[in-house]
Amino acid sequence: MPLPLPLYLLALAVFAMGTSEFMLAGLLPDLARDLGVSVGAAGALTSAFAVGMVIGAPLMAVLARGRSGRSGLLGFVLVFLAAHVAGALTTSFGVLLASRVVAALANAGFLALALTTAIAMVPADRTARALAVLLGGTTIATVAGVPGGALLGAHAGWRAAFWAVAVLCVPAALGILRGVPAAEPSPEGPSLRAEFGVLREPGLARVLVLAALVNAATFGSFTFLAPVVTGPAGLTSSWVSAALMLFGAGSFAGVAAAGRLGDRHAGRVLAVGGPLLLGGWIALAALADRPAVLPALLFVQGALSFAVGGTLIARILYEAAGAPALAGAYATAALNVGAVVGPLLAATVLGRPTGPFLLSAGLVAAALTFAAVSGSRRGGPASRC
Repeated sequence: MPLPLPLYLLALAVFAMGTSEFMLAGLLPDLARDLGVSVGAAGALTSAFAVGMVIGAPLMAVLARGRSGRSGLLGFVLVFLAAHVAGALTTSFGVLLASRVVAALANAGFLALALTTAIAMVPADRTARALAVLLGGTTIATVAGVPGGALLGAHAGWRAAFWAVAVLCVPAALGILRGVPAAEPSPEGPSLRAEFGVLREPGLARVLVLAALVNAATFGSFTFLAPVVTGPAGLTSSWVSAALMLFGAGSFAGVAAAGRLGDRHAGRVLAVGGPLLLGGWIALAALADRPAVLPALLFVQGALSFAVGGTLIARILYEAAGAPALAGAYATAALNVGAVVGPLLAATVLGRPTGPFLLSAGLVAAALTFAAVSGSRRGGPASRC
């Protein structure tokens, strides 16, 4: 049985938002010159977005509580669209920075609500596949949206990339309006205090930590692929986009695989994928100076990172079933804590070009150790994440 069409409409919005989140990496020099700030100062736009995602996930989920899925999702998309129109029009760096914070809050609220809406659209045995479609919007953004945004910015200016994201939001908004059911949620449900109380449950706390560690490893190395490509690998800067796209293509394959296997074999995906993920980061650190094998390793590591990370996101939603309004917010926050912390830690080891890969290996090793220790304390196997 095919998945509902509204899932793909939600994925389109996730694609637009994912493109916006990552596209600034290729636009900062042009943007900084245009607005009269340093590249370092312009980098605050990326940090502001990431922090806004972490803070915004639970905050926006609370504000959207009691609204129908359709009205909440539509509201977040329209705010996100308006923030990009404001960013494209402004000549003030301060206004642009504020627009990025607003966009991040809308993005966080949308993703948190979209995750819970997605699993409500399908039977329980198709949850992982539905989440794979939704998260596929983010992985496609890394494959096509981010390089496309950078290319558009290079030829038409950074503002054109902001306008493009705003335009992408229009069909997503119309699709949500026409495709997502308007039925109001049941007024009966756990109180807000009870939903926050779910965080004290060991199973949820455990998988939140694991998801943050694995995603920190992923984004720490993904952010700093360029120094490896142009350093140890000895390739020209033109290969950087290709390396990012290979990692992104792998991530899409990994999310798709997790969607196929996650509903019935989540434990196996984590038990097999976790050690392979650790070995992959070690292999990348050891073989980064061999351009003949680097592309294949990047593809495989992208697939493993998102297969394991995507499965952990699904497990968060399962463990947080007692918090129907905030479950998506918890998953979004864990994902973005990793996206913030990983690059910050990786930046401290850039003295060695392969430092981020070794750091990622350490983070995954910490996750595997934590899974084993906490699993034994719960009286179950470590694979029961």
